[in-house]
Formats: sequence, structure tokens, C-alpha cells
Amino acid sequence: MIARFDLMTFPALALLLALGSGCSIKKYAINQLGNALSGSGETFASDDDPELIKAAVPFSLKLIESLLAESPKHDGLLLAACSGFTQYSYAFVKQEADEKEETDLAGSDAARARAKRLFLRARGYGLRGLEGRHAGFEAALKKSPRNAVAVATRRDVPLLFWTAAAWGAAISVGKDDAVLLSDQLIVEALLDRALALDERFENGAIHLLLISYEMVRRSATGDPGERARKHFVRAIELSNGHLASPYVTLAEAVAIEKQDKAEFELLLKKSLAIDPDAVPESRLANHLAQHRARWLLGRIDDLFLPASDAAKESFPK
Repeated sequence: MIARFDLMTFPALALLLALGSGCSIKKYAINQLGNALSGSGETFASDDDPELIKAAVPFSLKLIESLLAESPKHDGLLLAACSGFTQYSYAFVKQEADEKEETDLAGSDAARARAKRLFLRARGYGLRGLEGRHAGFEAALKKSPRNAVAVATRRDVPLLFWTAAAWGAAISVGKDDAVLLSDQLIVEALLDRALALDERFENGAIHLLLISYEMVRRSATGDPGERARKHFVRAIELSNGHLASPYVTLAEAVAIEKQDKAEFELLLKKSLAIDPDAVPESRLANHLAQHRARWLLGRIDDLFLPASDAAKESFPK
């Protein structure tokens, strides 16, 4: 999740920075602060006020970028920047674009363009992190994605996942970008390698992302809806049923595609029945997912054709 830091470290770090212009001392202080910033994100993840987090996160992200300017190869900071920009853009900027689409098209387009820029920024940090661990990784990825990701180990799973998430999200909001669309097989290679190395990562986060991704996957055959449902089941299992997002994702990715209004409503109601406080470290994620569930339910008449029209779509003459 978004990185947090301990304010108690600041006096000592300020003292170190004030000791003089010695590069090694300054570098040490920066790296120590970087280590703190790139640590656990429980302070953000357990919050119950999405608007507060929306206002607070940009400062943390810019602080991370400032430190990266001084220590550009800091592994933890690169991961924190990749995951942080991805989550912020998805939870707040893309959601804003979606909510404005019906009433403020210009504002929606502007927010969507911003989301794309932030996703690409996140992707850049992820690729830098992977390149730092595996020299030549980015060039190899563009040449032969499946062969390139073979060098990745379980330690690389967070970077693989967040880089893929950022890249895939950029594609989803930039459907008119032919260059981005051509990168889809790269996203698939990153996700599939991460899944093979650690399917349990972040309580099933890879399976959660694959629920929606299976609906547009290029390198598979068969019913994409059935593939998505298998990932849904596994995401529920690995999260012990405490996350609202698998239900919201399946409703949005599959039920709408299949024009199954009854399943759509059922899934979203199940997501709203999740207790956000049951697992504190998932509190913010559940509040955000439930916000989207309520928004989707409010648009149900726009998302589904009338029964007679849906039947005509399913059984054309």
C-alpha cells in the first residue's frame, strides 16, 4: 500500500543533514528516510476517511520523488513510487473521471488524461526498479516479454505486480493510444510471472486484477468470463472473504459484459455487506470499493439494456 513514515525519525535525520556538506552523511540520511518512507503502509491503509487520504497522499508521493532525485536507485522508494502513484490514480483520479463522464465530459476527459500520465509515471518507476535488479530487463521485455520475465524471482513480485497494474491501467484509460495498446502482451507476461511466483501476494491481489484483465486478454482461448470467475473465487479465498473489491470487480467486468443485471446487483450488495472495520489493514480499500459499488448501483439503468432489448442483443435474428 501507500508508504508511511515515522515522524520520530525526523529530528535525528535533520541533525544528520545539518552536520555539514559531507556527501556520505547526506546520502546516508536520505537513504534512511527513504527506508522509512518505503516501509509498511498501515497508516494509510487502515484509515476510514478516503477524502483525508486523497488530500494527504500527494505530499507523500512528492516527498518520495524528492528523495529519488537524490538517491535514484533506492529499491524501496522505486517500489513505493510505483505502487503509490498507481493506487492514488486509480482510487481518486480515474474515479473522478468516471463520475464526471455523464455531466462534465470536458472535466472527465481532463481527469482521464491526468490518470494516464500518473499511471505512466508509476510504470516508469516500476521499470526502473526491475532494471536495477536485472540489467537489460526493460529492453528484453519489449523484445520478448515471456523470456524477459523468466529472470524474475519471488522477491520481484511486488514490482512485477505494480508495474503491470500501472501499465494495464494506462492502457485502459488510453484506449486511443495505439502504442500503449501494443504493449498488452507485456502486461500479461508481467502478471502471469507474478502469479506463478506468488499467487498469495497481498491476499490475492494478482487474482483480483486478473478478474478484469481476463476479459481483454489476448493470449488465451475459451470463455473469458469463466477465466475471470476462477480468479474471483481464488481472490475471495485468499482474502478470507474480507474484501469488497472482488465482488465489485466481477460485477463491473463480467456481469455488465454479460448483461446479467441480477448478478450485478447481487455482487454489489455483497460488497456493501462487508464490514470495513473487520480487517483494519483493508479498511481504506473496502471504503473505496464500497464507494464505487454505490456509484455503480446508481447507474444501473444506464449500464443495462431493458430486458427486451437485452434479449434481442443475445439472440439476433
